[in-house]
Amino acid sequence: MHTQEMLTPLSGWRRKLYIIIYEADTRAGRIFDLALIAAIVLSLLTIILESVQSIQQVWGRQLKILDWVFTLIFTIEYALRLICVPKPVRYVKSFFGVVDLLSVLPLYLALFVPESRFLADIRILRLLRLFRILKLTRYMGEATELRRAMLASRRKITVFLATIVLLVVIIGTLMYVIEGPEHGYTSIPTGIYWAIVTLTTVGFGDITPQTTLGRALASVVMITGYGIIAVPTGIVTAEIARNTNSEDSCQNTRLCPHCFSEGHDWDAHFCKHCGGELPKPSKIEISEY
Repeated sequence: MHTQEMLTPLSGWRRKLYIIIYEADTRAGRIFDLALIAAIVLSLLTIILESVQSIQQVWGRQLKILDWVFTLIFTIEYALRLICVPKPVRYVKSFFGVVDLLSVLPLYLALFVPESRFLADIRILRLLRLFRILKLTRYMGEATELRRAMLASRRKITVFLATIVLLVVIIGTLMYVIEGPEHGYTSIPTGIYWAIVTLTTVGFGDITPQTTLGRALASVVMITGYGIIAVPTGIVTAEIARNTNSEDSCQNTRLCPHCFSEGHDWDAHFCKHCGGELPKPSKIEISEY
């Protein structure tokens, strides 16, 4: 009986709470999300200002109080998110679930490790919800396409990175043999570091070849670096072109309470990703959309 209740659509006050917290297409949902965004921005500003010594010396106590206030607000919000979904564990494991949890943990950890409170600026990731509020879900669809392309090309990119590792080890070893400790190449790892910096065209300049042969090798590595940079981009671009489909991007923020995927049609009864049953939208929700 308990299992069946967990799988049934949300109803009563939990459904109303779910709509307010998770559905950005309703008036209450937009107000909640905008208030949440404002709280996130203000909390980030508090953390940033607290790291400035001159400000911290004057307003340190007040900023810490504000930080605790925002943390308590986010803690309550996190608890409400867990309460109004059928399967809280899935939310905890989801991307936003992890981000929401990490946004409140640093200040509690600061009771034991004071410096960890500044890690709370991970809350900036919560601003990704701005895409939902401003009706920019089509950009989230594009992000999904990019993620799919990255996953599809992961084997090619892995082979490419493995080749780069072998290349920098060989180049680093050659530079160690050619230049030697007297020119700053005190070990093979140092040579590998120089090879990575040069091949990626970063060029810190802290170590430079002094011999003619070393400079010749460096020139080849620099030129090779320009060609190598384009390889991952070409792999991903080709995969995007190959896998581009005609599916429409998400047009609303109707969210599955089971797997937390968005973009379901208003007349859909089941999630197109996990097959879970969707809460039925009311006429008010549809008219507001």
